[in-house]
Amino acid sequence: MANNAIPRDFLKNVLQNGMGRYVCQLQRITFRFCKSHPGSRHMRDFVENHLLDFTQKNPGVVVYLQPRRHRPPSIVAEFLNGRRETMEMIDKEPGEICKWAEHMRGRSGVQIVNMIRNNHTETPSTQGIWHPFMFRDTETAVTKFPDSRYSTLKHTGKTATDYVLEEIKK
Repeated sequence: MANNAIPRDFLKNVLQNGMGRYVCQLQRITFRFCKSHPGSRHMRDFVENHLLDFTQKNPGVVVYLQPRRHRPPSIVAEFLNGRRETMEMIDKEPGEICKWAEHMRGRSGVQIVNMIRNNHTETPSTQGIWHPFMFRDTETAVTKFPDSRYSTLKHTGKTATDYVLEEIKK
């Protein structure tokens, strides 16, 4: 199989989702199944026993049931960004169908892609990417720990607490 079967792109997300309040990106989910075919028995069991729990936990998601004669069971998820995803549920247990429904509920609707790089920004910096050891002495990388130079407390002068205590004494 060719390596380009899954598209490559930068990591994307729904901007500002969760900054004010979280908005579930799953708009509607459709459970398709056959009423009589034995391949749909697990989907029918899910609909009878577990679907009500799913709908009560997720009141913002519209749930449709679509009986189809002589067709394999599937889940169709439609997201706020307009994407539709279809998953075949042939011979999947009801618990597994629950997990896939929760997976679709938690998705953003953005297409799954291979990442080009781990770090990406729309406004790149000419100074480089920050990391915790950026302004540290490079000697610490080759030092054998524990070392007495790094074990002592550094006193840099008055702290903010010292200034507040002086103001209270005045």
